Amino acid sequence: MAGYRVFFKKSVEKDFSIIPGKDVKRILNRVKALEKNPRPQGAEKLTGQERYRLRQGRYRIVYSIQDDELSVWVVKVGHRKDIYR
Repeated sequence: MAGYRVFFKKSVEKDFSIIPGKDVKRILNRVKALEKNPRPQGAEKLTGQERYRLRQGRYRIVYSIQDDELSVWVVKVGHRKDIYR
């Protein structure tokens, strides 16, 4: 099976700007793993949306999967209490 390619929505850069560097590194490692398995254990499909949520410590990574294009789009990264505002 071919691997998925990961892309970031432009607004994710702003999300990363307020997260400490050591946490950004952990988040990016978690996102990189989505290339091999876009639906890892612990990922939850969001109700009423074609998006998934993945936890990395106190942060959440919200992303969508396009199986036909073998791509993953990270659309939001943030603190668990701020992610759905």
